[in-house]
Parts: sequence; C-alpha cells; structure tokens
Amino acid sequence: MHFAFRTDASLHIGTGHVMRCLTLADALHERGAKSTFICRPHAGHLLDLIQQRGHAAKALAPADDAYTAPVEPCHAQWLGTVWDSDAQQTQQVLDDQVVDWLVVDHYALDRRWEQTLRPHTRCIMAIDDLADRPHDCDLLLDQNLGRQAKDYEGLLNRHTHTLIGPAYALLRPEFAQWREHSLQRRTQPQLKNLLITMGGVDQTNATSQVLEALSQCELPVDLRITVVMGPTAPWLPQVQAQAAVMPRTTHVLAGVSNMAQLMAESDLSIGAAGSTSWERCCLGLPAIQLVLAANQKDINEALDLAGSVLSVQLEMLRAELPSFFAKVTKSDALCDLTKNAAVVCDGLGAKKTVQILEKLINEDHSALQ
Repeated sequence: MHFAFRTDASLHIGTGHVMRCLTLADALHERGAKSTFICRPHAGHLLDLIQQRGHAAKALAPADDAYTAPVEPCHAQWLGTVWDSDAQQTQQVLDDQVVDWLVVDHYALDRRWEQTLRPHTRCIMAIDDLADRPHDCDLLLDQNLGRQAKDYEGLLNRHTHTLIGPAYALLRPEFAQWREHSLQRRTQPQLKNLLITMGGVDQTNATSQVLEALSQCELPVDLRITVVMGPTAPWLPQVQAQAAVMPRTTHVLAGVSNMAQLMAESDLSIGAAGSTSWERCCLGLPAIQLVLAANQKDINEALDLAGSVLSVQLEMLRAELPSFFAKVTKSDALCDLTKNAAVVCDGLGAKKTVQILEKLINEDHSALQ
C-alpha cells in the first residue's frame, strides 16, 4: 500500500502532528507499506527528520508572506496559503498518482480540501483533536480522553468510521515495550528523577519558567532533573545556561531517541498537556501538567478529572509548585497518579489503527472487484 501524509511542523504549530504521523508511517512500514510526507517548509519543519526515518518527504512551496488567513477554520493561519492553493500544490506533488490512503493531520484543512483531493486517493483518513470543522473522510481518529463520537455529529459523512479516545493514541512501539518495567518500578515510588518536557518547540519558553519555579522550591537533596527539548527549540541555549546554575543537578537533552526509557526511569514529570500526555499515561508516569496552547485545554481537563495528573496554570506554577512537591512526596499520591494514568492508554494505538486501515482498504478493494 502507498500512504500519503499531509501534515506540517513549525515553530508555531509545534512538532506533534508530524511526530504522530511518523509513528503511524513507521508502523505501516513494518507491514510493507510505503509513505510519502507532503509538508510546507515552515521555520522549524521536520522534512529532514522524515527522510532520516526512511520515508519520502516532499516540500510544498514556502508560505506566502502576503497570506491573510480567513476566520475559519480557526487555525487557518497555520497553512501559510489559501486552502485551494494548498490542495493544488498537493495534487502536483502526487503527480496524478492514486494513493491507497491520504492521511491529513492539519487543523487548517477541512472538508473542502479533502473533497478536492478525492480523485487522488482510494480512502482518506483525518487525524483531529478539535471537532470544530467538517471532514470528508473514510476514517477519523481523535485520541482525546473524554471525546465522544457524538462530538462529530454533523461534521462527518454517514459512512465515516471513527476511532475515538486514547486507546488509539499513536505512540511509538517502545512505549508499550517499556510499560511493564515502568509500572513495576512504581510499586514502591520515590522522588529522585524529575523529567521536564514542554514540547518539541516550546515557543513561549515555558521550560525556563518551570526551572525558575523549581529553583525557588525546597527540593529533595538527591533530586536529579532532566530537561528534554526538540532540536529546533528556539530557547535551547538559554535553557542550557539556566540549567548550569540550578540548585540541583540538571541536564538538558535535545532531540532524544529514547524518550520512553527516560520516562520509564523518571519518578515525576512536569510537562505540557499535548500528545506527550499519552506517553506519560502509557508508562504510568506521575505528572504535573500545564496548558500551553488552546487545543491542550480539553486534554488537560479530562486527565485532571480522571485523577491522572496534577494540573496547574503556568502563571500559577511558582506559587503552587511547593505544595505539589509536598503532596507527591507522600507515596499514596504518586501511586494514585500512576494507577489513574496507566488505565488511560496502553501504547498499542498505532498497531490497532494499522489493523483497521488494512481492513478498510481491503473492504474497499472487494467492493471494486
């Protein structure tokens, strides 16, 4: 099978959309499928990483500096051009090919774009988190906790299949592989390793604010802090300088390939409420969680309600962090967070999704015979 992915990364969009599509493409590759990524080369794009992972990466024209985004969809400014121009450019990249699946993971694209690309694909899959715009797709995946199929009523075709909830979260296979080890070591919790992950880009430099708040806390004397950032994070040099003067040993890592192991061997995380939330849940990693973007609000509220995280607003972090540390030093608190997080996600979402993609395309082939 041949899959085409239309998704973007940038300093404003972040890296999460491309990374979860890469996870799906890697899982498809294991089944013998070919994947082509079609991306606009925004500042902070990941076209090189896509190629390093063994997939074809095709760049669209650079963003139009004169582009004025319409009001809808609400993330239209992320596209860098008008939707029909993007559709035309995507058609040109496909070069009259008809792919088996076109996967679109982009908040700026909706039913109009998908309908335009229909002649170039047998099936369309949309990956969404917002339920705020219509889709013309055969399969929709929304991995958010608390999301329900009814949230997409009126936004999908009658025949559209849906995969809803973090059971379908697209995590790399190493998270499922580290799950048992991670959960086992948390049966006797301790607080010696703190992991900070504020997203691959961290455009607002929340990491520095977290480190500043930690420097004002009474921390365990043997606490070790690890900060993970993306290789394109604009504030990386500042964070590295800040880490050098922290009151506890603090290491800054950029572009890591062993995130599952780092999480499994950490005792507590301070992180953004993005797609990394599902990675933490899979490993039962207790977390103090912050909202850094509007699309993270629902994720955060659902996990907070489930007792899977300790939620705090960034502007309140300095005031509330000391009481959070006092709370998590009690073994019951860490155990409860682990238990409530681990039931949210098992790390097998990519495998389940691939099985459904294969099933649907086989049904489509049968219908055409």
